[in-house]
Amino acid sequence: MTLEAAVGRAAPILLIEDEPSVIAFLKAALERKGYTVVNASSGAEGLKQLADKQYSGVISDIRMPGAVNGAEVHDWIQKNRPELGSKIILISGDTANSETQALLARSGTPCIEKPFRVHQLISIVEKTFGKP
Repeated sequence: MTLEAAVGRAAPILLIEDEPSVIAFLKAALERKGYTVVNASSGAEGLKQLADKQYSGVISDIRMPGAVNGAEVHDWIQKNRPELGSKIILISGDTANSETQALLARSGTPCIEKPFRVHQLISIVEKTFGKP
């Protein structure tokens, strides 16, 4: 989407998630509430999209296969897209992991623990990104 196309409506949320069923669930829930969602199926793909497009926020799984995980996406955003630094929500099925705990403690970034309910997701998204 060009910046011109984004004028007059909010930029989409970038969803970075590798599980198709989770993508479908999140996208449907957010779109029902009026958000526009663009998805990337890996951290590397997410970084490519973040490099040249505008987003109102980013929702990223922490653990993903491939070279770039959610923690690395988070760190890249802090360095390269500071305007999105407080517009990140992480998703994890493994918040007991010490690396995950350290990231969440260090960053203060909101995290939704899998499995979660739609109302939990929408509440955190509205609080972090604003209403559509």
